[in-house]
Order: sequence, then C-alpha cells, then structure tokens
Amino acid sequence: MSLNNYRDRYESINKRNFRNALIYLLETEYKVLGSRKILSMLAEDIEFLHREFHPSSSEVGFGKIVFRTTKDDGQRQSYGKRAEDYASITVILPLITEADIERRIYYKKGDKNSNYKHRQSRDIATMVRLLESAKEQGGLLNGAELSVLMNRSLTTIRKYLDEYRKKTGKILPLKGYVLDQGSLPTHKEIIISLYEQGISPPDIVLKTKHSQDAVDRYIKQYDQIKKLIKKGLSETEIKDIVRKTMKLVREYIKLYYDLHPEDEK
Repeated sequence: MSLNNYRDRYESINKRNFRNALIYLLETEYKVLGSRKILSMLAEDIEFLHREFHPSSSEVGFGKIVFRTTKDDGQRQSYGKRAEDYASITVILPLITEADIERRIYYKKGDKNSNYKHRQSRDIATMVRLLESAKEQGGLLNGAELSVLMNRSLTTIRKYLDEYRKKTGKILPLKGYVLDQGSLPTHKEIIISLYEQGISPPDIVLKTKHSQDAVDRYIKQYDQIKKLIKKGLSETEIKDIVRKTMKLVREYIKLYYDLHPEDEK
C-alpha cells in the first residue's frame, strides 16, 4: 500500500470534527447552498461562538461562574433597540474564593451589629472582584446582574456602590457608570463632585479611569454653566448661550445646586 493511501486513511479521522459536521448539517438538513469556503467560514464562526458560550471545564475553576454580559465597546442604549441587538461577551467570574470561605470559618461574633458589618464588608469585596474581573475580560456588569449574582436587592447594591465610593474615592467599572446611563450616579456627577472638592483633573483621571479629554470636557461645561448660574440667568438663557441641549443644561444646574445647596433659592 502506498504512503498516500495510508495518509488518506488516517487524515479522514481528523475530518470528522465539529466544523465539518456543521457544514454537512447546513448542506443536507437546511439546504444552505454556496461555496464550501463560505460554509466553512460560517461553521468556524458558529464553532467560535459555541466555545465562547461554553468554555472548557479546565477554564472554570473553583468558585467561578460563566456569565454572559454587555461587551465593553462604548455602545450606549438607544430607544427601541432590543437588548439582544447589543454586543455581548462571555466572562468567567470569580464568584467565590478560598479567602471568602476562610472569612466565614474564622469570623467570631461581637456586638449586635457586627454580623451586618461583616456581611457588608464581605459583599463589597465580592462586588469589587466581580466588576473588576468582568472589566478586565472586556465586559460590563450592571446593577441588576450584580443583584442576581450576589443575591442582593438593587437597593442594597446601590448602597454598596455608594459606600465603596465614599470610603475609597474610587469608581468601579459598573455599566451605568462607564456608559453614563441609568439611575446610578453618572461619571459626570462623580467627576464634578471630585472637582468641587479641589481634586486636580489629572488625579480625577486616575480615580475615575476616564480619559483626560472626557474629564476636561465635563469640567469645562460645568464651569461655563456655573458662571451663568451665578449671574442669575434662566435655564433657557443658559441653553442659548452654551448651545447645549436643555436636558444637559438641567443636569448641570441640578448638579450645581446639589453641590451648593446654600445657593438654591
């Protein structure tokens, strides 16, 4: 028997793979006719998608969970667009760590509020870990997803986010923060709040992980509207001068009075 005959016999084993099975299925069952190259590319994409949604068990270790979330590509929600129309990504999140188990084993009761304080501290650590891990993998978790993953109410998640921000001065990569949407404090609010505290723009960049251009833009718009507020101009007059939408102008006006309640009439 020639060498080529041996090769043909053995090479046929490698050809019985998932991709070729997909091509066969598309051609025979779904009657998708076309060049073999196009069908091969389609099968390759489906194979990649399957691997992304169902990663190997070797990638999912102790306490980790496979989760599908929003892809961090700068997309913003728009009216009438379905959630499934936005890009998404599969991430592997460290939901439980060995340190979590140790904290439960060695924790001792103290006063009547110690259980709550301990649980809050543990939950915030978990929240930070989940958000930062998703971000590192190119994903953005929202408040509802954190609520489900951690089995906590949205109200509790909001409290944890606020507590972390007040304690550390840092902003976590939550979807609503990064994309400047939702009912949680936006990046604009947080950046201006830090600015009013006397923190320099470069330091705000480090704290918020926002670009220098974005920080400078927020501060410039705020300073401009702040000066016009102090001159006693109405929101309509301010809108005409700064040439911004009324919605944006009202956001800055509200932000100013939130930070300077003593000036509100």
